[in-house]
Amino acid sequence: MPPGPDLIAIPGPSPVPARVLNAAHRASPDIYGADLAQVNLHLMAQLKRLAGTRAHLAPYIGNGHAGWEAASANIFAPGDLALVVTNGHFGRSWAEMTEGLGITVERLDFGALPPDPARLAERLSRDPEGRIRAVMVCQTDTASATMADIPAIRAAMAGHPALLVVDAIASLGCAPMRMDDWGVDVLIAASQKGMMCPPGTVFVWFSDRAAARGRTALTSPWWDWHLRAGADALWRFWGGTPPVQQIFALSEALTMILDEEGLEAVWSRHARLARATWAAVDAWAVGAGGVRLSVADPAARALSVTAVTLPGADALRAWTVRECSVTLGVGLGAPDPTGALRIAHMGHCSAGILLGTLGAIEAGMTALDIPHGTGALEAAAASIARPA
Repeated sequence: MPPGPDLIAIPGPSPVPARVLNAAHRASPDIYGADLAQVNLHLMAQLKRLAGTRAHLAPYIGNGHAGWEAASANIFAPGDLALVVTNGHFGRSWAEMTEGLGITVERLDFGALPPDPARLAERLSRDPEGRIRAVMVCQTDTASATMADIPAIRAAMAGHPALLVVDAIASLGCAPMRMDDWGVDVLIAASQKGMMCPPGTVFVWFSDRAAARGRTALTSPWWDWHLRAGADALWRFWGGTPPVQQIFALSEALTMILDEEGLEAVWSRHARLARATWAAVDAWAVGAGGVRLSVADPAARALSVTAVTLPGADALRAWTVRECSVTLGVGLGAPDPTGALRIAHMGHCSAGILLGTLGAIEAGMTALDIPHGTGALEAAAASIARPA
C-alpha cells in the first residue's frame, strides 16, 4: 500500500505534538535578555510540578545516559558502594555505566520481573555499617516494560541511610510520580518520552539529603548540580549556551500536560491505553501458543510501554512499517529479540492512535500467517469504552 503519515509506536523518542514543534520552530532571541530567562524560570517550576517535588533541580543538555552520569557524579566518590536494583536491560546498562565511573556496584537482579521489596529489605539488613550509599532503580524499565513499586521500595529501605535514586525516564508524565511524598532523593528524567519533546535535555531533581553529600572527586564543574540548581543566570542553569528551542518546546508541552489536560488526567489516559493494549494481546494469545504479554502481573506492567512475546515479531515489524507506516519497538533485552516487540503508548498518544497501531499489528499477523486469537480489536475498543 502507498505510505501515509508515519505512526511511531516505539518507546522513545515519542511523537511530538505539532504545537510543540511549532513552539520550537523560531529563531533564538537574545540569550542574555530577560524574556527568555523568565520562560526558563517558569519551565523549572513546571518541571518540579511534574515530578511532585519542591526539591532542587539541575537541567543538562544530553540524553538519559547523561542524567545517569550527572546523578552519579554528585552522589558518589570513587570506590563508594551502589546497590543497583535491575529489572531489565536499562537497569543493567545503568549498573555498567556506574561501574565505569569507578564506583563499586552490587546488583540486585530480578531479570525481567519487577523488584521485590522484601529482597531489598533483606539485603539492606545485612549492611549495618551503611556502606551502601544509594539504592538505584528504574521506575519503568523501557525494555522489559516492568514498573517498580517506588513507595514499597522506599518502605523497604526504612532505617537504612542510603539515598533512593529513581530513573523515571520512561515513566515521568505517564505514570504517577510523587517525589516528595514517596521519599525519592534523586529523580532522573529526559525530554523525549512522556514530556513529548525531542531528545536533547535531561533533568535531575535532588533532595536536601542528597545535596548534603557535597562535591566529590567525580563532581566536575560541568556535572556539579549545585551550580545549576542554584543558578542566578540563564547560562548557569545549562552550563553554557542554553538549548533555546528545547526551552520553548518543553514550556509548551508542560502547559499541555499540567495546565490543560491535567497531570492526574494524563496518568489516567496512559492507564486506559495500557489496559486496552493488554486486552488486545490477551485476545491474540488465546489458542495461539506463542503470543503473550511479557509481564504476567498487571500491577507490575508499565503504563507507557507494553512488551510482547510474539513469534515472527521481526517480520511483523517490517510488515507494519512497509504496509501501514507503523513502527513498533524492537524486542530489546528479550531472551529471543527476534520473537519479541514493544508497543509504546506514551506521551502524545490517543485512543485512535493506539487502535490504529493494534489494527496494523493484527493485519500483519494475518498477512504473515502468524497464529493468533480473534477479537483483539473488539477487546481493546471495549476497554477504551469503559469509564476510567
